[in-house]
Amino acid sequence: MTDNQSLRLQVKLDRSYLAIYHEDREVGFCTPEFADLIVEALNENDQLHEENETINKALQMACLELLKRSGGKPNQVMRKYLQKAKRPKHGSRAIAHLLRDRQKQLDLSNHEFIRFCDSYKLSPQELLDIYKGKEVTDSQLRAVSRIVGKSFDELVSTRDGFSNNQMNKLARILGTSSQELAELFE
Repeated sequence: MTDNQSLRLQVKLDRSYLAIYHEDREVGFCTPEFADLIVEALNENDQLHEENETINKALQMACLELLKRSGGKPNQVMRKYLQKAKRPKHGSRAIAHLLRDRQKQLDLSNHEFIRFCDSYKLSPQELLDIYKGKEVTDSQLRAVSRIVGKSFDELVSTRDGFSNNQMNKLARILGTSSQELAELFE
């Protein structure tokens, strides 16, 4: 088969084809033996989505009930946990996310990624410490820079976030303390 033939739609006139619809849209055509498999996969996906919504609602109800019993304020607690669930923009956790992203890009197992990082002079213990949220040193950042393909200065900004001077200026502008402002960016 030539390259042009492989790119063309391959339809055999002696076969029957079925249209497949998903969420009221036609998504394609295929032979009956594959149609069942495709429809089954789409239905499983829809069912998983519904189950996830149900689990999410149940968790919210359980959390609200526990908050009421403990006397906590639901809005404050939810805001705190939403902040924790978000991907960090600064600090050691942000560096750890960059490393995890790189591992996914390279499609490496944990063991392979540890060896990969070690080859760039980031020891397995240093990698573990970064994942645990321990402070990342400049020498570690130089190795991480080579691993993730970002400049050292970019990683310093990611690790450090706002400088103390910048934080104090922003706090004065907003009329709050730099400590309260720092807690917002954690």
